[in-house]
Amino acid sequence: MDDCIFCKIAAGQIPSTVVYQDEDVFAFRDLNPQAPEHILFIPRRHLASMAELTPADGPLLASIFTAAKNVAHQLGLEQGYRFVTNVGPHAGQSVFHLHFHLLGGRDMTWPPG
Repeated sequence: MDDCIFCKIAAGQIPSTVVYQDEDVFAFRDLNPQAPEHILFIPRRHLASMAELTPADGPLLASIFTAAKNVAHQLGLEQGYRFVTNVGPHAGQSVFHLHFHLLGGRDMTWPPG
């Protein structure tokens, strides 16, 4: 989408601190980190949220989750981390491109917010 900030970041039109990328997945550091390690994982293909996923997106999700697991390991987060997505404005989604937050490097509380 032409006006999607995450599509522009993945295309290299907006600078970011890239942590991981392949043909389907792009991961970069959050500009407003909520933990010492806060990485956003997005599909390169625009999907507004998890609500748009279909069974055909299973391989894409596997790629995102595998990339997140590997990045968490590279960051030394074996003691624990959180991997979460928000769906819709009532859940706190502010950018309508599917994205997952990898949060780690500190103790997490429950419920989250």
